[in-house]
Amino acid sequence: MTEVSLVKQALRSVVAGQVKAAADPWRPGWHLAPPVGLLNDPNGFVQHQGRYHLFYQWNPLACAHGSKFWGHWSSTDLLHWRHEPLALAPAEAYESHGCYSGSAVVDNGKLTLIYTGNVKYPDGSRTAFQCLARENAEGEFVKAGPVLNLPEGYTGHVRDPKVWKFGDSWYMVLGAQDLGLQGKVLLLRSRDLLTWQSLGEIAGSEMNGLGPFGYMWECPDLFNLSGADVLIFCPQGLPAQSDSYLNTFQSGYVVGQLDHDKGQFSHGDFHELDVGFEFYAPQTTLTDDGRRLLIGWMGIPDGDEFYQPTVEHGWIHIMTCPRELTFNAGKIIQRPARELCHLRGKMQQWQGIAQEAPVWEITHAEVEIVTDLPFHADLGGNLKLVWDGEWLRLSRNNRRSGEPEQRVWRGALHHLTLLCDASSVEIFINDGQAVMSSRYFPVLPAQLTFSGKQPITLCRWSLADCVIE
Repeated sequence: MTEVSLVKQALRSVVAGQVKAAADPWRPGWHLAPPVGLLNDPNGFVQHQGRYHLFYQWNPLACAHGSKFWGHWSSTDLLHWRHEPLALAPAEAYESHGCYSGSAVVDNGKLTLIYTGNVKYPDGSRTAFQCLARENAEGEFVKAGPVLNLPEGYTGHVRDPKVWKFGDSWYMVLGAQDLGLQGKVLLLRSRDLLTWQSLGEIAGSEMNGLGPFGYMWECPDLFNLSGADVLIFCPQGLPAQSDSYLNTFQSGYVVGQLDHDKGQFSHGDFHELDVGFEFYAPQTTLTDDGRRLLIGWMGIPDGDEFYQPTVEHGWIHIMTCPRELTFNAGKIIQRPARELCHLRGKMQQWQGIAQEAPVWEITHAEVEIVTDLPFHADLGGNLKLVWDGEWLRLSRNNRRSGEPEQRVWRGALHHLTLLCDASSVEIFINDGQAVMSSRYFPVLPAQLTFSGKQPITLCRWSLADCVIE
């Protein structure tokens, strides 16, 4: 199918479905969501000429993981977003089954996209090409085609290039699966983004002391934070433990030092980035003012996702809020991007015994909880947050089976920030020491109700909607 035909189909789907999708009561007020269809990985997160650009994996034709396009938003302030023209459609033979995830860089003043062209064959096998597209004067992205074929020694699961510049060279990390079905991260180098030299594997299952660590590593992202090199990735195939790796697939990071010349990366232990129900495929960018920002997909690629009620309205999934990353005592600290404070309305405060707290609406709200003593909180009758003095537990009923499920964090609690939207909550623990991100579908307007006999201090702001043009 030609690119023109695909773009016409996407436009027809948007025109036909956007009114119904926009009328969904669980449509977010200030998180980014697709106009119609399915959204997943954030791609090409970059700041260029004063505007943030955020591309995203998008199937505009259905709430399903079919052939992926690249949608595109831009913003000057992370609050007012603009729909940009469709960036990529899977029209060429080298991307016949989807323009898969990748990144964006600024090369000679032009936005340049590096992404995976996914190809599946009738016999069930597959291959992958790493491809390039450059912005033209009209703001469209002109495809240059594949710049890297499937490397020898790996299955067709090689994808998600993240590219950055160091010195006079471009570097790329790629998620991969070797022929032994072990997840790896590959490092490559280029002078011109067109010809790439392999520097080998820098991390993976059975490497750097990790032991067996998953059959595929997706969405790698390597960057320097306060002098340390951080590798974010999404390992698939980690067995669940009692208090970790509880989602179908994980997302986390290791910290070490990358030798760009030798292609060697020594690192420490793996840490999960988010211990909520829905978080995957994060991507970061370095801002003009020197901050490292992260946006993730508030979803998990598994069968449960299609039981979300928004499917009936023709759309599914949202992005997380943008987060600022800092580094402290060997761990990443995540905080809501400072720009989000401009969404705050009037502040309410309360202090007293938890069970006597006022019932506050949280459909679009930020709530701060200050305590180290046990409490229970009910969010919209659909999600429960319980602190017992040792464990913080977030629980709900599984949307597919109806069975109870929970996610947990253990530590010394003193402060929580809840960022709530119509069908999501992001819980920042101890000023960003840990995060729990989850979708939920409350009775609207959603209310927050506390119980417990210990003192608690609360603060609430209503949050205005983001503007999406």
